[in-house]
Amino acid sequence: MKIDRRKQIFIRCCYGYSVSGMAVLVIGAILPAVITEAGISFLAAGGLLSVMAVGNLLASFLFPVMVPAMGRRFSITVMTAMAPLCLLGLTLLPPLPVMYGIMLVYGLVRGSVTIINNAAVNDIYDGGAAGKLNLLHCSFAVGAFLAPFLTAVLLKLGFGWRSVVYLLIFITATSAVTYGTMDYSLLNERARDAVPLKHTGKREEREFLKSFQFYCIALILFFYLGVENCINGWFVTYLQNTGVMSETYATTLVSVTWLIIMAGRLVCASLSGKMRRSSLILMNALGSGICFFLLISTKSLPLITLALIGFGFFLAGIYPTCIADAGPLIQGSTFGMSVLTAISAMGGILTPQIVGGAADHVGIVAAIGILVVNVILVILLAAINRKKYGD
Repeated sequence: MKIDRRKQIFIRCCYGYSVSGMAVLVIGAILPAVITEAGISFLAAGGLLSVMAVGNLLASFLFPVMVPAMGRRFSITVMTAMAPLCLLGLTLLPPLPVMYGIMLVYGLVRGSVTIINNAAVNDIYDGGAAGKLNLLHCSFAVGAFLAPFLTAVLLKLGFGWRSVVYLLIFITATSAVTYGTMDYSLLNERARDAVPLKHTGKREEREFLKSFQFYCIALILFFYLGVENCINGWFVTYLQNTGVMSETYATTLVSVTWLIIMAGRLVCASLSGKMRRSSLILMNALGSGICFFLLISTKSLPLITLALIGFGFFLAGIYPTCIADAGPLIQGSTFGMSVLTAISAMGGILTPQIVGGAADHVGIVAAIGILVVNVILVILLAAINRKKYGD
């Protein structure tokens, strides 16, 4: 009976994360059209991405407060029900300050889904969380693949960008229904099981705050999420501006990259039982670094295609494997998962804004080079984590 309940929770979390992937990536897919139709600058467009990341960060503080006060079911259902409303508002292209407000709420939804999914799977699978978390994040990649792909297909067929958003309005509404009807009893049981540990005192509950490894993992996620948010938000625009590919090819390539990310997460899920988590993180960091440097140093269409696919493959397992690596440090603590999510979200806030601001002065192609800093620091921190905690 317990296995069936775990599967039910896992499947629904995977569906919710897949929809979240579509909801996030559709913003990047339609961003070039929004920039043109709304007449906004790269800096303003980068602000939209950063405000969404701010919402993602605020969810780390707001959602853990909502859960004890209103319960898991009501909290996540209310949050996910906001997504279709935000998308509908975006189609109206309101004034920029209103668009910022919409994207702030949109980010809150994404952050809430991330917290509930990662915490639920990490708790119900205990020691087997690394593989399951990679599969969970694989479902995000499925949605992230579908959004740019559907955008490219619908645009090719002559539909406008709003048609894509209308489709997402319906899909995000089904996600809210899925969370609203999920069985939360097992999660509530796990929370009660954790009460004796958590009420022995705040010191035990927050012991992870004294762990250097926790901050090392959090900083890996900080710089990684900056890269991921730029892939989500800027790479369709970046690839179009390289001048070596069409709009359809650029949108399709980003979509295919997320298909490769899905494959990469399946591989990491398989390897997670055979390799140390810290070794897996370092391997992915090194591979993604090599591919990124190739990506920004060539104008060859075949090489750009190959580099972006490789970049996605190696990036794939970093986030879920880091969450699993931090799992023993924050087990049973919603606060711990929220702190980890908050630190990582800061990277997603700052980086798109920095890239967008630079793009207004040097162009988006040159501005993407800023991500070199993030990539190098992910490698260095992964190496430190492997050396100190890999045994």
